[in-house]
Amino acid sequence: MDENFDERNKLPELKLDAKQAQGFLSFFKTLPNDARAVRFFDRRDYYTAHGENATFIAKTYYRTTTALRQLGSGSDGLSSVTVSKSMFETIARDLLLERTDHTLELYEGSGSHLRLMKSGSPGNLGSFEDVLFANNEMQDTPVVVALLPNFRENGCTIGFSYVDLTKRVLGLAEFLDDSHFTNTESALVALGCKECLLPIESGKASECRTLNDALTRCGVMVTERKKTEFKARDLVQDLGRLIKGSIEPVRDLVSGFEFAPAALGALLSYAELLADEGNYGNYSIRRYNLGSYMRLDSAAMRALNVLESRTDANKNFSLFGLMNRTCTAGMGKRLLHMWLKQPLLDVSEINSRLDLVQAFVEDTELRQALRQHLKRISDIERLMRNIEKTRAGLQHVVKLYQSSIRIPYIKSALEKYDGQFSSLIRERYLDPFELFTDDDHLNKFISLVETSVDLDQLENGEYMISPSYDDALAALKNEQESLELQIHNLHKQTAIDLDLPVDKALKLDKGTQFGHVFRITKKEEPKVRKKLSTQFIILETRKDGVKFTSTKLKKLGDQYQKVLEEYKNCQKELVNRVVQTTATFSEVFEPLAGLLSELDVLLSFADLASSCPTPYTRPEITPADVGDIVLEGSRHPCVEAQDWVNFIPNDCRLVRGKSWFQIITGPNMGGKSTFIRQVGVNILMAQVGSFVPCEKASISVRDCIFARVGAGDCQLRGVSTFMQEMLETASILKGATDKSLIIIDELGRGTSTYDGFGLAWAICEHIVEVIKAPTLFATHFHELTALTHENVNDEPQAKQIVGVANYHVSAHIDSSSRKLTMLYKVEPGACDQSFGIHVAEFANFPESVICLAREKAAELEDFSPTSIISNDARQEEGSKRKRECDPIDMSRGAAKAHKFLKDFADLPLESMDLKQALQQLPPTQETLTMAPEAAAEALLSSFRGGISDLSLSTGVSVIYLSSLPFL
Repeated sequence: MDENFDERNKLPELKLDAKQAQGFLSFFKTLPNDARAVRFFDRRDYYTAHGENATFIAKTYYRTTTALRQLGSGSDGLSSVTVSKSMFETIARDLLLERTDHTLELYEGSGSHLRLMKSGSPGNLGSFEDVLFANNEMQDTPVVVALLPNFRENGCTIGFSYVDLTKRVLGLAEFLDDSHFTNTESALVALGCKECLLPIESGKASECRTLNDALTRCGVMVTERKKTEFKARDLVQDLGRLIKGSIEPVRDLVSGFEFAPAALGALLSYAELLADEGNYGNYSIRRYNLGSYMRLDSAAMRALNVLESRTDANKNFSLFGLMNRTCTAGMGKRLLHMWLKQPLLDVSEINSRLDLVQAFVEDTELRQALRQHLKRISDIERLMRNIEKTRAGLQHVVKLYQSSIRIPYIKSALEKYDGQFSSLIRERYLDPFELFTDDDHLNKFISLVETSVDLDQLENGEYMISPSYDDALAALKNEQESLELQIHNLHKQTAIDLDLPVDKALKLDKGTQFGHVFRITKKEEPKVRKKLSTQFIILETRKDGVKFTSTKLKKLGDQYQKVLEEYKNCQKELVNRVVQTTATFSEVFEPLAGLLSELDVLLSFADLASSCPTPYTRPEITPADVGDIVLEGSRHPCVEAQDWVNFIPNDCRLVRGKSWFQIITGPNMGGKSTFIRQVGVNILMAQVGSFVPCEKASISVRDCIFARVGAGDCQLRGVSTFMQEMLETASILKGATDKSLIIIDELGRGTSTYDGFGLAWAICEHIVEVIKAPTLFATHFHELTALTHENVNDEPQAKQIVGVANYHVSAHIDSSSRKLTMLYKVEPGACDQSFGIHVAEFANFPESVICLAREKAAELEDFSPTSIISNDARQEEGSKRKRECDPIDMSRGAAKAHKFLKDFADLPLESMDLKQALQQLPPTQETLTMAPEAAAEALLSSFRGGISDLSLSTGVSVIYLSSLPFL
């Protein structure tokens, strides 16, 4: 494979002479050591990387070390790798958009005279945007966050600030957080943070480790900065330059925080916002409120498959991939990304989105017309940002113009709608469009472009200022055309003089080396050799012919070149003027981009709801403190979208006081995990403003979705699978409220059965009694189903548990073949088997292993292959049942058991050896043989409850009690 690597990949050749190589090696040694930085060097036609970076690139992207070359020799030799321009774009996209462990630097120059030209990180793409998005849409908005934690005895106060460099927004927040940093994690997820600034040694090692773990879970790159950079001195003055509008509201906002302003100061320094005058007066600042949106932590985002993953087999594996049917170039995708991370809590705002989606679902013609127009809308947000940063050319202005002239068509399509939501559409879209398209706003911009830009040249791919826009430009254009005509006439005259056909034999060329020249083939050259040597100046003789000029052509060519340069300079000056004028329309284009992207996402929701084989339905939304969560015929949108799936819908009824906490049991592979996840996905979709894959849905708004699903570990951080499970559960117990939704799958299976069951039971009781949040708890601890019996206990002092219900996923076992068939229906009632051995049969385990497993399982429980509770409650043969005892027998047995324990405790065990103690026991044992089952039940009850007044000797009691036949 490696032998033909160079030939197949056609790596650029490393071309450095000895002097250049020596100078570069000297320069490379002076670079600071930064393990995170991947440094590239621009060699004009290709790029190079060296040292450890070269090895990293060869192994990661070329997947072979044969791509490495040696620069220099001996001990001074340096591993090097060459990278083509297309490969550099691929690597840059991976480092800055996919990974979160590297920064990127690009140097230009030669020899030892090199300088850093571009630098970027996952949160600050900066000057690499032209490389990253030259051929790709910008799907997400990178955000950089700065945290200033202040650890105290009762918790940690977080000073929180962020900057969105694409939308030019600064944010501040300050909040108290717990030991697991659940609030911080939710904020990082909601904002889509890619990079986080932390002060070096900002707290105790254990506290910092927990904070870093939270950042790692969110896929955030940590950048440590000196603590001295976290300062609020001169912050208001600096913000006065960046923020548009009056400084007084900014001063009032900043003064309301204790720690956040210092975090924002570090952020401004790191992002170098003040170094770019294009930022001045273009930023806005806001207070970030944690309670504005549904909180989602990284575990919930993964469990519900909200965003795309590199391991997804197709786009429908994630909720974003499924719902992304946007048409605009990037804007709609970014807004959908944000909406999925920030589901709404306000019922009226959710219903407003649902009203609009319903309007578009019901009016197919309107939906299709709007989507056709939106396909011609460019990424207005990025275009305006480039224009404001003076990194734009005339093509950016033209793209804005081409988007602007579509607005009247969109407006016209919306005006034709006359359904029940016409007033909402007018208020939300038509009135703003009316304002933006008047003669003082968008029409003024359209007029500017049509006057200044030569739109006829766009068909040739040329972006030019129209000569009629400026008198000086028009004069230069006329002079240029006059010279072109003279040169053309001279070409004809020369052809006549040389007796050669014009264009066929005598050609007129124009190049960078000689300018305008005549060219004839070598075949024609002998015919005119005499005239060439006497009347013309021969410039070059090559295989393709002879190039020559004349004094007159050279003079005209020089004049033409001079006029052309003046024309280009005039064009450049006028282009800059048009770009600067376009930048003044930012107050029109920014809200216009917001409207168009919102319209795009809502149309995407409507298209998804309408085009699904089984249509989606509009959910009924109620406030968090009232109503239930009822999903009839619910489906998992991503699972049903797979080609190989025929999805079986299920009902979910989370009813307060009845089934608010549901314990779901059933076979492995029976659909428990899919069911509980689809409930979370349906609720998230509804609060985003989308229709849901149900026949009917009523949803009480949730302020947070907590998910404990799946197993994972991180050995590098010393976190085992079970410890990770406990950390996620601790976050739930500390962060959940009665307005949250909790999804738990297989809790407590990572430790011993007894410890795991004890934890699971205690967690269930805590959620039911203290948190009181609607919960779906999938488990193989069938004993947990006894929780539903706690609320029917007749004892007055017994603990009352209300609102717990048992459900199971159904399956069928063929009585003759013992084959298990999954039915994937969720039905009321408990299931007391997991059918794990049957699932092992599905996986083609050896028959001997299956037989031994059945044998061992039979030793531990009353195992029967034909038991089936999950599919038909009447078929109970062979299933294990609890023995029922007569109440009178229980009473007698309890009295005898207590007498036995009392007599046993009264024995002087301290002065007796084991043999003597056992000789005293048979008479006592006889008192229990009259009603052994009842006595055993009473005895076990005594042990469960704890017997504080009896001091049993452990050795004797265990030996004896284990010998009782009914135990």
